[in-house]
Amino acid sequence: MNDTSDTVGRVVVLAVALVVAAVAGWLLFVEYPGNLADLLGVLLVLAALVAAVRLAGNLAASWFPDYNVAEVAVEGPITRDGGGGGLPTDPGGTGADAVVDQLDRANDDPNVEALVVKLNTPGGQVVPSDDIRLAAERFDGPTVAYATDVCASGGYWIASACDELWAREGSIVGSIGVRGSRFTATELLDKVGVSYEQFTAGEYKEAGVPFAEMEDDDREYLQGIIDGYYEEFVDVVAEGRGLDPEFVRSTDAKVYLGGEARDNGLVDELGTRDDVEAMLEDRLGTEVGVAEFSPAQGPLARLRGGAASLAYAFGRGVADTVDGDADFRL
Repeated sequence: MNDTSDTVGRVVVLAVALVVAAVAGWLLFVEYPGNLADLLGVLLVLAALVAAVRLAGNLAASWFPDYNVAEVAVEGPITRDGGGGGLPTDPGGTGADAVVDQLDRANDDPNVEALVVKLNTPGGQVVPSDDIRLAAERFDGPTVAYATDVCASGGYWIASACDELWAREGSIVGSIGVRGSRFTATELLDKVGVSYEQFTAGEYKEAGVPFAEMEDDDREYLQGIIDGYYEEFVDVVAEGRGLDPEFVRSTDAKVYLGGEARDNGLVDELGTRDDVEAMLEDRLGTEVGVAEFSPAQGPLARLRGGAASLAYAFGRGVADTVDGDADFRL
């Protein structure tokens, strides 16, 4: 990517478009109609100029792109649709389908030579996290995961698909584990005089529901699901990060600060965003321009910051919500 020639090219395209639009607008809307459209003609010329500027801008960006690296962010708890769990203090979440769309769009963009996956997430639902991981894995080119505040659990699952993982000294990294949650409301029902009865087919259909005491075989059944997810998590991390599975298990789902995570191999390098871009320039052999690929967000999502995600991670555990039945989360 040659910044000087690309800039000159964009300016030339814009200038030509303005001249053509001005001449065409004057001839069509002022000169030929005569006195009938003088005022309207001026307005239409201005409208034509605005349209030409927009069109020229799009053409210039397409013909002379100012980026060769895509950045896709995963922020907040990871869910299918971006709902964070429903509590007032919840900082919101990442919609996995939207993130996957952006990753695929970056992969299809011929101007994009490398991918940065920015991670600031305490984790979230298992399958949505894996969807994002697979989309990052599909990218055809160098991929770098960059952890800002938090890269825990499902976030680390995603990072394992990238060629490198960078973090800050104060980043929270790790939590390679799985959580299942439920609450029990049987005593409350007794106090208010409410009884619960449900008709089901299948021995374990009601396993984990909050309105009945959990039997030992139900608990064993649900724990088996948790164990299965955990073994998959260990395998994904071990293969993606080139780590010994026994070492991954030995972390016991702990989180580490960036420096310690680098020392034990969970992180490749420590550095700032500028350091990541400098590394990519060396890797690509050219200057780097980064374009953020992101879905449209509402004002509340835009206001959500790293501090809110960090507080959520520690205040609620790693992406844990309660919605009735047992809930399995990375």
